[in-house]
Amino acid sequence: MPYAVAKDNVRLYFEEVGSGTPIIFLHEFAADHTNWEPQMRYFSRGHRCIAYSARGYTPSDVPPSAEVYSYKHFYTDALAVLDHLGIARAHFVGLSMGSYSSLQVALNAPERALSMTLAGVGSGSSLEHLDAFRAQCRAKQYESIGSAEVAKVTREAPGRIPFLVKDPRGHADFYAALARHDAKGSANTMRSFQGARPSIYTMAEAIGRVPTPALIICGDEDDNCVEPSLFLKQHLPAAGLTFFPKSGHVLNLEEPALFNEMVERFIALVEAGRWLPRDPRSMVA
Repeated sequence: MPYAVAKDNVRLYFEEVGSGTPIIFLHEFAADHTNWEPQMRYFSRGHRCIAYSARGYTPSDVPPSAEVYSYKHFYTDALAVLDHLGIARAHFVGLSMGSYSSLQVALNAPERALSMTLAGVGSGSSLEHLDAFRAQCRAKQYESIGSAEVAKVTREAPGRIPFLVKDPRGHADFYAALARHDAKGSANTMRSFQGARPSIYTMAEAIGRVPTPALIICGDEDDNCVEPSLFLKQHLPAAGLTFFPKSGHVLNLEEPALFNEMVERFIALVEAGRWLPRDPRSMVA
């Protein structure tokens, strides 16, 4: 099995297919590398596509200590995968947790990102409700009742209902996979990444200096991500924003054809040099 190795020797399982300009896919908390399959199949027709499972998600390693599951570990893990493959720059496509990590790459290593697609981004960022969000993170639930039982609790969360309505089979497969997640890995991720990452609202000044072309995608029924998506549109200099109607959180699986079309058009414009910041004059030397 192919593995990249992070700076702290954590092994990260990855898959790659296709050739051309690289695209790396970063999954959400409730997913793993397999949930990018509709995108791996589609985009590999013209690009080199890489999907990997984050630390804590088998077949990647599951470190026992929660201390090594911070948001810094997660975004540097993405870079470790690229380094292993000898890739200097790539398009980053993230969902939720993966979007946060993609944004951190643009903030801390902008030279590595050709572009970033931020789908379902910003859940739990509201400063007004930040403490409540952190308090309801289910780390202890994963440790006490396990992934299968937590999956039963979360499968009908409001942001997941549109997926259930549109694609009951896909929704069932998604939660069957979630039930198989390593409970310790999920608990550590929930505790140290989900429950401890800084809110994007505290990064407004830094975000305003990010030159990376960005496509923000949000489901209009993903209530926790609507305001953060608008915030990022307002602050990222080269951002575009689209809402998917009657859609929730798992956008790449809930609306795979629409998702692929939007991302494909975005990447094509970036590669053609036609995705400009709000003030194109800033591009003039």
